Amino acid sequence: MSDASPLYGDAAFVHHTYLVIDFEGLTPAGRPAVPVEVAVLALTVTASGLSELWSFESLIAPPADVPVTSFDVRMTGITAAMLATAAGPEQVMADLDRRLAAPPYRLVAHHAPTEAGIIAHQRRHCPSLAAVPLLDTVRLARALHPELPSHRLDDLVRHLRIEPPARRHRAMPDVQATARVFERLVAEGGRTNRWRTLLDLDRVGGLAPKRLASPDGVQAGLF
Repeated sequence: MSDASPLYGDAAFVHHTYLVIDFEGLTPAGRPAVPVEVAVLALTVTASGLSELWSFESLIAPPADVPVTSFDVRMTGITAAMLATAAGPEQVMADLDRRLAAPPYRLVAHHAPTEAGIIAHQRRHCPSLAAVPLLDTVRLARALHPELPSHRLDDLVRHLRIEPPARRHRAMPDVQATARVFERLVAEGGRTNRWRTLLDLDRVGGLAPKRLASPDGVQAGLF
């Protein structure tokens, strides 16, 4: 893999762990998205490329006043019965946060602003995770393939000839698909000299952690 992409010779890229993350959520009117499932695949750089280091997945109980609608079930396959015994975000996100014991990290997500927003709203439960910068595979894909009419995850999986995982639109299958897309984009962009370092990736697809408005209503910085 190091022969295919100069990124694998960049010390900063090699020394990071890449946390591919996805949430499934509910979208109650007038409120931020409510997470009901999270999955993370931690990838480390090895001589053969990006290799799985650890994984994490969990359902998350929504607040009692946020129902699971029929639309939510159609979109995710997650039912109210499945969430009835799930732990709340204060436990799930804290459990995930404790996995982040060996920085530095980069979060990787498809349309990363969505994940950044959910993490920001859960930041009191996961302060370490909430401080990690992100890489957006949508932005990376647009830079490499501006000719594509769509950069949705399903479209990129087809274009890059990646075997789609079963149960798409659940958190872990989406993470697995995003991880494959990320690895392909890293390799392809390296071969074409679109990026040679982690700094190059950040310039194209990087996002700072999202900050929410302070109590006085002043925005504390967004990406």
